[in-house]
Amino acid sequence: MTLRIIAVGKKHESWVVDGISRYEKRLKGPFEAEWVLLPHSAREGLTARQDESERILTRLNANDYVILLDEKGKMLDSPGLSHVLLQPLEQSRSVVIVIGGAYGVDDSIHARADLVWSLSALVFPHQLVRLMLAEQLYRAQEIAAGNPYHHE
Repeated sequence: MTLRIIAVGKKHESWVVDGISRYEKRLKGPFEAEWVLLPHSAREGLTARQDESERILTRLNANDYVILLDEKGKMLDSPGLSHVLLQPLEQSRSVVIVIGGAYGVDDSIHARADLVWSLSALVFPHQLVRLMLAEQLYRAQEIAAGNPYHHE
């Protein structure tokens, strides 16, 4: 099973491609990642948020375990994230991680999310969030396997 990451925005920039590739090469099932990049809406503000949210919803299946990245979400440490990712995978549910666009996502995505997760109270550029997420998926995999990558 592969983790799907749906991100609104432009293609990965070259420095992000290199970083993400570094971690993706190390990922093994069930932590392998598939990126679905959706272009920004041509609209602005609330209209853009609604448009992008509708397109995200069309990519979600009924049984998906959806994790929405949002700076106002629940803070997790790395072992906590590993545990959160393993639970649905052990139940044969696909995990989908959503990164909204510049205007965020609307209430329909928040309502659909099984978990709203915050990387930090800080706001980061979307490209950097993608790289940080790739590293955290690798870290979660290593924690789950009991490997020494993560130190307590």
